[in-house]
Amino acid sequence: MAIYIDELQHIFHLQSRITSYVIQIVDGFPLLVYWGQRLSEKGNLAKLVPGLEKTELHAMPQEYPQYGTGDFRSPAYQVQLEDGSRITELRFKGYSVAAGKTALEDLPYVYTESVHEADTLELELEDAYSGMTVLLKYCIFVDGAITRSVQFKNNGASNIKLLRALSANVDLYGKSDYEFVYLAGHWAREAHLQRRPLGPGGTSLGSRRGMSSHQHNPFAAVVSLGTNEDHGEVFAVNLVYSGNFHAEAEVDAFGVVRLGIGLNPFDFCWVLPPGESFLTPEAVLVYSNEGIGGMSRIYHRLYRNRLCRGVHRDKERPILVNNWEATYFNFTADKIEAIAETGSQLGIELLVLDDGWFGKRDSDNSSLGDWVEDRRKLPNGLRDLAERIERHGLQFGLWFEPEMISPDSDLYRKHPDWCLHVEGRRRTEARWQLVLDLSRPEVRDYVYDALAEIFTNVHVAYVKWDMNRALTEIGSATALPENQQEIAHRYVLGLYKLLDKLTTAFPEILFESCSSGGGRFDPGMLYYMPQTWTSDNTDAVERLKIQYGTSLVYPVSTIGAHVSAVPNHQVHRETPLKFRGDVAMSGNFGYELDLTKFTDAEKIQVKEQVAMYKEHRSLIQKGDLFRLRSPFQGNETSWMFVSDNQCEAIVFYFQVLAKPTPATDILHLKGLNHSYTYEVSGESGVMGSFGGDRLMQAGLIIPPLTGDYTSVWFKLSAIQ
Repeated sequence: MAIYIDELQHIFHLQSRITSYVIQIVDGFPLLVYWGQRLSEKGNLAKLVPGLEKTELHAMPQEYPQYGTGDFRSPAYQVQLEDGSRITELRFKGYSVAAGKTALEDLPYVYTESVHEADTLELELEDAYSGMTVLLKYCIFVDGAITRSVQFKNNGASNIKLLRALSANVDLYGKSDYEFVYLAGHWAREAHLQRRPLGPGGTSLGSRRGMSSHQHNPFAAVVSLGTNEDHGEVFAVNLVYSGNFHAEAEVDAFGVVRLGIGLNPFDFCWVLPPGESFLTPEAVLVYSNEGIGGMSRIYHRLYRNRLCRGVHRDKERPILVNNWEATYFNFTADKIEAIAETGSQLGIELLVLDDGWFGKRDSDNSSLGDWVEDRRKLPNGLRDLAERIERHGLQFGLWFEPEMISPDSDLYRKHPDWCLHVEGRRRTEARWQLVLDLSRPEVRDYVYDALAEIFTNVHVAYVKWDMNRALTEIGSATALPENQQEIAHRYVLGLYKLLDKLTTAFPEILFESCSSGGGRFDPGMLYYMPQTWTSDNTDAVERLKIQYGTSLVYPVSTIGAHVSAVPNHQVHRETPLKFRGDVAMSGNFGYELDLTKFTDAEKIQVKEQVAMYKEHRSLIQKGDLFRLRSPFQGNETSWMFVSDNQCEAIVFYFQVLAKPTPATDILHLKGLNHSYTYEVSGESGVMGSFGGDRLMQAGLIIPPLTGDYTSVWFKLSAIQ
């Protein structure tokens, strides 16, 4: 890993172990002349793109293109000056290079723990007319990822309005046969894999909901034609942000693909007074020439080790039971303790008390914001319940929805202006709730104090932080008219300030993010909360697609996955307990049902599932994931986890529907050491010893499976 600079040719070469990213300054404009497999050359990298000195802006592969001076493609940024003009022209002014990586103020970011892990390049650009300067910040990590963010500074004498500010722009020059890969869905069917050819024109995705959304994840990739899990080139971008975002791939008349990601410019305007700066969220760029699977493993290692933080980053995550689908709002302290007692017998480690424990919360139409225990349900309070749970050997966890307020609440009656709203306009309710205005410090202080009071007096080991609606009427009672279009972004910045304060004050608490499931599954939230509730849909068949899609970018250690009761509460499907357990074990494992209703036979099966997960938890949560069969392409799904030293692996195989007279299925494994011999054991015992090359090239024979919704797993251990 290094940054090489050719002063004569004005070339900056960012080099890691697997990739090179080469920028050349031409006529004052920074151009991307190469991004791809690692180049070993340290010297002359000129003419990677021929004829640039004679090329007009509309055909240049620009790093941070502007509007209004000859490039008619989508710009990376746009500003409006005091005279009403929207024309700027950023030209190269200087650069700096440093070892390591610095923090981003008020924003989540990928970090380093040693200066040897990454190098940083900053290119300074200036618009001479307005005095505005722009810093393009690059950081290249030894394992290949590149982070990018942009800082605008107003050095002039008048306000500047920032109308568009992407975090990264990449012009892929020299190829035209690409496909666009992204994740899309809805509530209860998040992160479905999408893939489409790119042709002339633009393909865009994003969110205008004030959250990263169920509909689109802040991730996009451009892949060469025919790219699969193991082969082909991938150019991917992912935004470390939890609010409105925009990603776009535009193909111009010359076949150049412009890939960009950043804040959504829709309804965005940031007033930048003289002397002040604006910093965009960080984008994480990943190149892989080993297909989509290679891309995934780069993201996984980086996010698992250098995005997630705190004492829980490297700890094994607890197996939990959540009472929501067991009781909904109708519970007593005795009922919760009974679930914990049964959980203790089964080896479960954590009980989470979900919605309904506060205010007068007997349904979802009241009490959000009133974070005071309901003594009708909990006569002796939360502390007593937590102690009762702990006496059974389980930790105690608690559900909150701190960003919301119910119109039927004491807080709303006292502070009706604390929600996002526009005076004189209807306040749109969703789930009978409104959204607190976290851009206001006094609102954040209230939420912090209310939660800190509980955390100080009750031993809470885990928090499920929910957020169940999008933002509407995005306005703030205390903001000036000219700043109202900043509120969506200021809301997210306020949320980050609140989370930073809470996680700093209570580092021992394991926070899990949730937004009606996966509505805010993004790197921004993972910086504060190292795991996310992946979907409210716990049906095992649906979860195959949801967890597979989510794993394209996010490590398994961040994916919450539970076994729920049947018929499933979302799709009303009945699947066997074993199938549900095997699917849920491919994530942060838990149960979301009434444990006391299990039969004796089911309890034995659950106890075995829990023991199995504990045995392989470290491998599943920290190993390399290899996807073997896609639920988006057939009836079978399979994936496997391999340890860093390739000495251990576990393989899961799922069959959704039975087939008449099926052919023998052979599964080709991945990620093993070709020269190792592995003992392979299944649920019925040892199957034999096989070479790693044989298991990957000739494959592993899958025993016949009987019936719908069946699954099997295999353990591999290298023979020393």
